[in-house]
Amino acid sequence: MKQLSLLKLFLATAISFVLVAPASAEPDPKLWPVMKEAFFANREMQEVDFIKIEAPRRAESGAQVPVTYSVNNAAAKGVVIKKLYAFVDANPIPLTATYHLTEALGDFQLATRIRFETDAFVRLVGETADGKLYLASREIRAAGGCGGTVEGDEAAIRASAGKIKFKVDEPVKINSATSTTFNIKHPMRTGLQRELVSQGFVPAFYINKAAFSYNGKPLLTIDVGVGTAEDPYFKFNFVPDAAGKLEVTATDNEGKTFVQQVDVKG
Repeated sequence: MKQLSLLKLFLATAISFVLVAPASAEPDPKLWPVMKEAFFANREMQEVDFIKIEAPRRAESGAQVPVTYSVNNAAAKGVVIKKLYAFVDANPIPLTATYHLTEALGDFQLATRIRFETDAFVRLVGETADGKLYLASREIRAAGGCGGTVEGDEAAIRASAGKIKFKVDEPVKINSATSTTFNIKHPMRTGLQRELVSQGFVPAFYINKAAFSYNGKPLLTIDVGVGTAEDPYFKFNFVPDAAGKLEVTATDNEGKTFVQQVDVKG
């Protein structure tokens, strides 16, 4: 109950901050201790350099901020990260995604695009199977990506939602790192945006999960949040142990399911 109350307090504070903050503001390091307590109450967390965040210091648009997350297994010296939580600590909904990792990913490396409401820190928290926590941070300047107004042909937007582009880079070398790119058409509405004419809030409508498997075995599962940019994009490496089939199953918060497969030939 304490953790839930702290989380509600943090979210209320963050939303208030976003509503009154200027379009650009200095990233506030005081937000993270409150968020850390809300999500990871009373748990120790170690800052490390084997988890990395690559991103521009200043992004052109707060609606589409490119980031790359990585975990260097050799530098981790036996620490095996099973889960990664990605936060933007000044966003009204700070958890952008949670990544559930498997050994088949090798050295984890993933590129994606996220939203920023104002200048903030990206925080990447790695968790091991026994619950140990590790932290990496990066300051990024970007703004205006979570709220604002939306417009367009609603019927056309919904008709195109869920269309997938999915490929594996060739040539593929079995037992070597192989890159795959997943892109799904979707507006990723946050629930904080307003309709242009009525100025009423547009209901949240977003991809909430993307589960990747290879030859029937789990590879990577992503719990997707509204802090992920419109038309979610994930490019990551995996290590195929044989030729086979790479499959993704994505769902949205309205219960729709989208499936795509790619043949992988060694």
